[in-house]
Amino acid sequence: MTAGTRLPAPRHRAKITTLLLLLAALAPTAVPVSAQTIQRQPAPRNAIVYFHYPLDGLRVPERFTVRIGLKEMGVAPAGVDKPGTGHHHLLIDTDPGPPDQPIPSDYNNIHLGNGQTEVVVTLPKGTHTLQLLLGDHTHTPHRPPVMSQKITVYVR
Repeated sequence: MTAGTRLPAPRHRAKITTLLLLLAALAPTAVPVSAQTIQRQPAPRNAIVYFHYPLDGLRVPERFTVRIGLKEMGVAPAGVDKPGTGHHHLLIDTDPGPPDQPIPSDYNNIHLGNGQTEVVVTLPKGTHTLQLLLGDHTHTPHRPPVMSQKITVYVR
């Protein structure tokens, strides 16, 4: 223990100890996230997510704004469980993962979790693919997945 570290008050130590014992008892029964069955949210069959900008085959600068359109569904931030809504994910130079698993969050899978409908991206010069995928409140694709066609842009 370092100088200046304070221990919880005695009445709180008992609560912390009880909580730790409870967690230790439940740990062996916990199911790993990958083994859980994820309940996918339904999407209307006519729901469409699409690019307002850029369009397929367009030449773009290294830094540009992606503008997203959505029909027959609404946009809600991640964590908001409201039927008929989701939030956008921009897939850059990658394919969608398994539809029953949460969309990863990394350089190739950009989460617009606050309900944004546009995002500024910076890409190196060259050819890149972009695709949109709507995720539910848990970042999992809907059933059926609401995704755009993959487009190609040329960064100049």
